[in-house]
Amino acid sequence: MILREILVGLEGLKVKGSLDVEVSHIEKDSRNIKEKGMFIAIKGFDADGHQYIKNAIEQGAKVIMLQQDSDLQKIKEIPEDITIIVAPDTRYALAICSCNFYHNPSKKFKLIGITGTKGKTTTTFMTKAILEKAGLKVGLIGTIAVYIGDKKLEDSDRTTPESNKLQEIFAKMVEEKCDAVVMEVSSQSLKLNRVAGCDFDIGVFTNFSEDHISTKEHPDMQDYFNSKLQLFKMCKVGFVNADDIYSAKIPKLVPECHITTYGIDNYCNVLAKDITITNSYVDFKVKIGTQNERIKTCIPGRFSVYNSLAAICVAQKLGANAENIKEALEEVRVPGRSELVNNKKELTIMIDYAHSPESLENILNAVKSYTRGKVISVFGCGGDRDTTKRPIMGEISGRIADFTIITSDNPRTEEPEKIVEQIEEGIKKTKGKYICIVDRREAIRYAIKMADKKDIIVLAGKGHEPYQEIQGKKYPFDERIIVNEIIEELEQKSKAK
Repeated sequence: MILREILVGLEGLKVKGSLDVEVSHIEKDSRNIKEKGMFIAIKGFDADGHQYIKNAIEQGAKVIMLQQDSDLQKIKEIPEDITIIVAPDTRYALAICSCNFYHNPSKKFKLIGITGTKGKTTTTFMTKAILEKAGLKVGLIGTIAVYIGDKKLEDSDRTTPESNKLQEIFAKMVEEKCDAVVMEVSSQSLKLNRVAGCDFDIGVFTNFSEDHISTKEHPDMQDYFNSKLQLFKMCKVGFVNADDIYSAKIPKLVPECHITTYGIDNYCNVLAKDITITNSYVDFKVKIGTQNERIKTCIPGRFSVYNSLAAICVAQKLGANAENIKEALEEVRVPGRSELVNNKKELTIMIDYAHSPESLENILNAVKSYTRGKVISVFGCGGDRDTTKRPIMGEISGRIADFTIITSDNPRTEEPEKIVEQIEEGIKKTKGKYICIVDRREAIRYAIKMADKKDIIVLAGKGHEPYQEIQGKKYPFDERIIVNEIIEELEQKSKAK
């Protein structure tokens, strides 16, 4: 594509060189640049792309875009035959250039964005399942993976991809004739302009609670909320949880978006009634069209009612009927969300992605309500993320679980022992029984050895993730596999005695 076509919609640019050069691809990572590439330098949290301009040119870049508040002395080092562009905000420019380069693919299908602290992944899977029952071809982008229908394109390394990657995925979905795309929209993606230029048809706000407060994420809760709020300034239609005090404010804060509310406890447009929660499903009544329908979903917990309501709202807007909704919600399964692990010992072992105070509290309260024996909680907290939630989560587990094993999650660049100590500060405020075992595999082994068939083990925090991230490297760590390996090892030891 010609460079001047790629720059359409961007203002305040300063250009040196030709705008009629051919661009083969757009990149912010100099290592991925090839011949005729456009390199957009971005100041990141850990690295500054402006330091890699020379590398990009050596790789074949013919266009270089810099941030206007960067060290513009670097321009002197750029050869005369390279087109140089200075932009007010290169993150925003990357998104708009990518939209143009891929011919604005999000305008060619119905785009549903789902944001909120918890429930995004489950709600996207539920929405996709219902829309597929209604006969639509659906793409999904989120924390777990990228899908077109039943085909998984790739595993995800972040909730919402970088803007150039996102537009490439959208273009693939257009090519494969998707009618709708449902995607998780993280607060970071909104704050850092990863979804700038996306043509959202529908936005959903599931709930809001403390998470992602750190030097690399959001400085405070207000910034976190304001970032999520941006989605509804990009949408024609929105659905929000009336029982959440933050999301309930959205209709007044964004009057230009036509917003419908759903909930259980407060006045709302779409209300769930007569709720039953068991250890294997929830069911409830909700009005679909003119009839009250009984809905059942096999993901236990009160939070599943909210996620189901959000999905029902979206699906109805896009033409799904009551039968589509009922069949899809009963059949849908989500990897790493209240996922039970089959095992030889027939123990009840649940893997859940709960990694914030509220999500841990929700899952532990949910299983506590139907477990006849002990609730054994195994969890840690990720490194290089919000440190304030660590003691809070320790206190929650100590208060609700019958026994807690504090362990490691993804320590990243932090010392796992330090993270465990910070969690322990919170659990000490309770009368809860606990032990600290930093090695997560050994923590799971301890839980399995102490459990019987009446108990439930909740492995919280990692969910679908098949790895442990330690000092910048990801090591294989799929808890479904590890649980069964440990049980096999214990069985072999028992036979050997």
